[in-house]
Amino acid sequence: MLADKDRIFTNIYGLDDPFLAGARKRGNWDGTKKILKKGREQIVEDIKNSGLRGRGGAGFSTGMKWSFMPKEVGDRPHYLVINADEGEPGTCKDREIIRHDPHTLIEGALIASFAMGAHAAYCYVRGEFYRETEVLQRAVDEAYEAGLIGENACGSGYKFDFYIHLGAGAYICGEETALIESLEGKKGQPRLKPPFPANVGVFGCPTTVNNVESIAVAPEIMRRGPEWFAGIGKPNNTGTKLFNISGHVNTPCTVEEEMGISLKELIEKHAGGVRGGWDNLLGVIPGGASVPVLNKEQCDTVTMDYDALRELRSGLGTAAVMVMDKSTDIVRAITRLSAFYKHESCGQCTPCREGTGWMWRMMERICKGEATLEEIDLLEQVTYQVEGHTICALGDAAAWPIQGLIRTFRPEMERRITQPAAKTDQAA
Repeated sequence: MLADKDRIFTNIYGLDDPFLAGARKRGNWDGTKKILKKGREQIVEDIKNSGLRGRGGAGFSTGMKWSFMPKEVGDRPHYLVINADEGEPGTCKDREIIRHDPHTLIEGALIASFAMGAHAAYCYVRGEFYRETEVLQRAVDEAYEAGLIGENACGSGYKFDFYIHLGAGAYICGEETALIESLEGKKGQPRLKPPFPANVGVFGCPTTVNNVESIAVAPEIMRRGPEWFAGIGKPNNTGTKLFNISGHVNTPCTVEEEMGISLKELIEKHAGGVRGGWDNLLGVIPGGASVPVLNKEQCDTVTMDYDALRELRSGLGTAAVMVMDKSTDIVRAITRLSAFYKHESCGQCTPCREGTGWMWRMMERICKGEATLEEIDLLEQVTYQVEGHTICALGDAAAWPIQGLIRTFRPEMERRITQPAAKTDQAA
């Protein structure tokens, strides 16, 4: 388990002052000028050496992503775009950072922008997070007044501006190129890649899009050194991570823990255990709505890191742990997720536009006991026709929960078809 001394987000529960005075007491903005003096290349190298992987779900090396930006700033300015469009069902970690620890994000944005030669950062916040945006804006105003950002950020001679953009609550705008399109005032639809944002991003300029948590941990990594961060967790899965635990647990929570903690320990120690005891566990979706569900047997031993979950054909995703006990109608639960992805598809790609509707309708038929056994295989076939055939990952996100259901709970799906009289009230 993570020691208290290694925690980065020390005000995640909002028990202390979220604004500048409280942030400084907790260590924010300490030696920021000294960090900037290390130079662009050294900062990028330190983030690489820390092993930090993007906390938005994809798990790509953050330092590597920063290094893709052009080394020289030409006619086109560089931009950092912070993805705070937290629309993944079950995920609520970035929201806690914005409303309770906003200065970690602003300081991180300055360091990341400096490392990439960007003089401006845009934070794209989910439309529903209006009050959180007010907190963030006040923190930004404080940072300007204190000279921490602006014309001479932290007295370093570097000009840096921080802008907040409130979205309209569309899930698809969490995809980095759709976010860029929305930020430019266009319809929030993903772009074809290449060109990648590091070459042609917001306003046609080199851009890096990073998750809130990825940016917010950067200052502490630079203060304590990459070796400290790399020494937490497991090889290739280093550092601390915010986990959301929701569903059928006694104390749902957001908690900072080390990467590679066992799922069982995470639930038992921080979420008060499964409702009715661990033996009452049916399954867990370990990383937000887009990753495949795990059964109890898998949950007994799995650790919460990218590699271990990938071996079980699931994923860490956003680390939003959704716990379901034996009272759950698992087929109905995944059907609800199918309905969500059908609703949120931007409609640009035919496999996703048509496939999400097909998958949802077939899931509804299974729920109601109106399908045939052959339709389970047909449904699985449709998921593979959607997965990997779209320009963004929403098609994959819609397909994976169903694939996980078929792989892990196929007998329950078959029972719903062969014994329609036993179907639950929810499915009726």
